[in-house]
Amino acid sequence: MQNDVQNENELETIVGTVESIIYENRDNGYTVFDLSSDDSNDIITACGIMPGTVAGDKLKLAGGWMHHANYGRQFRVAYFEKQLPATENEILRYLSSRAVKGIGPKTAQKIVAMYGEDTFDVIENHPEWLAKVPGISISKAKDISDDFREQFGVRSLMMFCREYLTMAMSVRICKKWGGAALDKIKDNPYRLCDEFSGIGFERADALARSMGIEHDSDYRIESGIRWVLAETSRSGGHAFLPYGRLVPLAAEKLSVPPELVGAAILRMIDGNRLVRTEVEGLDAVYDKAAYRCEHEIAEKLSLLDRICPRLETGDVERLIHKIELEEDKQYASLQHKAIRDAVNNGVMVLTGGPGTGKTTVIRAVIRIYDCMNMKVALAAPTGRAAKRMSEATRCEAKTIHRLLEMDYSDEDNAKFKRNENELLDEDVIIIDEASMIDMYLMNSLLRAVKPGARLMLIGDSDQLPSVGAGNVLNDIIASGEFTTVKLTEIFRQAGESLIVTNAHRINNGELPQLNGKDNDFFFMHRLRDADATATIVDLWKNRLPKAYGEELCEGIQVITPSRKGVAGTQTLNRMLQEALNPPSNRKREKKLRDTVFREGDRVMQVKNDYDIQWERDGKEGVGVFNGDIGVIETINTPDESMVIRFDDRVVKYEFSKLDELDHAWAITVHKSQGSEYPLVIMPMYSSCPPQLKTRNLLYTAVTRAKTMVILVGQPEVVGEMVQNNRQVMRYTGLLRHI
Repeated sequence: MQNDVQNENELETIVGTVESIIYENRDNGYTVFDLSSDDSNDIITACGIMPGTVAGDKLKLAGGWMHHANYGRQFRVAYFEKQLPATENEILRYLSSRAVKGIGPKTAQKIVAMYGEDTFDVIENHPEWLAKVPGISISKAKDISDDFREQFGVRSLMMFCREYLTMAMSVRICKKWGGAALDKIKDNPYRLCDEFSGIGFERADALARSMGIEHDSDYRIESGIRWVLAETSRSGGHAFLPYGRLVPLAAEKLSVPPELVGAAILRMIDGNRLVRTEVEGLDAVYDKAAYRCEHEIAEKLSLLDRICPRLETGDVERLIHKIELEEDKQYASLQHKAIRDAVNNGVMVLTGGPGTGKTTVIRAVIRIYDCMNMKVALAAPTGRAAKRMSEATRCEAKTIHRLLEMDYSDEDNAKFKRNENELLDEDVIIIDEASMIDMYLMNSLLRAVKPGARLMLIGDSDQLPSVGAGNVLNDIIASGEFTTVKLTEIFRQAGESLIVTNAHRINNGELPQLNGKDNDFFFMHRLRDADATATIVDLWKNRLPKAYGEELCEGIQVITPSRKGVAGTQTLNRMLQEALNPPSNRKREKKLRDTVFREGDRVMQVKNDYDIQWERDGKEGVGVFNGDIGVIETINTPDESMVIRFDDRVVKYEFSKLDELDHAWAITVHKSQGSEYPLVIMPMYSSCPPQLKTRNLLYTAVTRAKTMVILVGQPEVVGEMVQNNRQVMRYTGLLRHI
């Protein structure tokens, strides 16, 4: 098995027998053990991801030497092979180590005494012979044989797939499929990408090629079609693809004739794996799960709105008036309507730009429900958005994942504990930043809302749609079936901020006002893109700390449209790391391919990790989510781990999880959604991809700032973005279902 260290040709090889296990992590297979070398009879300490290793194992190791701070010289294993013991003594030692369930030292002696060097053949292929050994019944013999076959099936799988699957993937497959894993893979390797997260089509396809599976195999084409649908859902937010687009796209990706793709689609429709239907004149092809998701969202929204008990208008008005008197305020007419509609509808949408009083409405609604002794849950899609909601309302808000109580026990099939079988207790569910919610998360939420409860969705419909599939909030609004209030009045205090004023100007297709005296919205003209990025680095390192102090600068966030390019996150993060956290003898580092992680780096979690553990004030929990930002506190190379602080949570990351992290001095606009930062810097660069020069992208970035916005680059790019109100087409069918 490979543990991703160095080129196989450069590794030292050692053959020997495992003497004892020093440490074993059963979750990830990391093992430290003593090995007796065949060449020298020396005892060496070796370590690596080697699940199932036991005393007596005969191993061929490839790797290199390292020095551990606590345990001294060790051989770090990059690749290994297990060999079955061959002699009677080796077999006896192996079985005596309790490597096979049901066999201890005394039973091992009896078995080897009877069958000698044929012992393994008897255990694997003739368990009925094993029952001839005194003390072993027929049922026990079968159990021993089953465990033995499962173990060596696992090892065979690891050897068979070692060029294509990581050790961690092999461990997950073995846990789920057991001894049948290799047979299942040989039957259809494409099952891997359907049933295991992180094992994509391309990896399964490479394994299939090595097995000699034909390029035009039905298995390959059918799996490839689902892959194309999943990839376009992930990259473009599509719930479906038109048949006329799916067929040529899949044919191109798979390098097969379109007729074969068309035939495969028909088979998959007949097999109830795809759905073909008409959506707004389009011949739509859905993955079955996506179609069912849209249908269930529409069905549950309609049910909630239909069966919600209505309140007496006079009672609601009296409660609103009571709050106005107590707080010595009078709600604007649209705010008043929004409060009344939120209380008196099963489903209600509240939308509006910055400074229009959405928080005021939420607070009033919470107070009214409190007066009515109704239980309220507040939630948002991300941790940062939930934290902002808590601060604004002075009530606890959770992430939607936490509200629904994510079950992390199955990494490949994470589920929510709260669902139609275990409904949420609350009478009212209020969700902020609803534009970020994709169709799958919305469906999970709705499944858990009890009949008769009220759902209030709050969001800015002019921001970017969700990163995931669907356009849920806008589709709900566009349907016209659910009460929607859009707040438009900018209140006095908010109106004094150029950030708020310019956000609304941008949203209305007007150029922002720039560089007013003592204001909070600035533009720095730079002719070349490279000059813009250099200026951004200088601002963060030198000019802003001198002008505003270190405290404000701790809240700086560079937000840029793209990952790649001269002003993309990749380039900016390299430059900002060099300027703000350069190499030092006092700071440890870990290199992962072209990325160097260093103590003191600002990093972001880029995918949901539902089972990673964290600690906060002596309490433990699990889960770090896409978009969470933290700082690397320590890197422990011998332990192959690092510690990262996310606000008040401390998390230990094994190096095997570093693919889940990226540097975060600069982040994309999409990654910034749901967050708020004191100071936002954004490059306006001509080489920005045209599809990213859009009004709603600029609007979303500007509305992330609380205290100051600085745009750096070319003014004509600002103009291009403001004038480009083109919405990226998303193929969704929620409107049809509603």
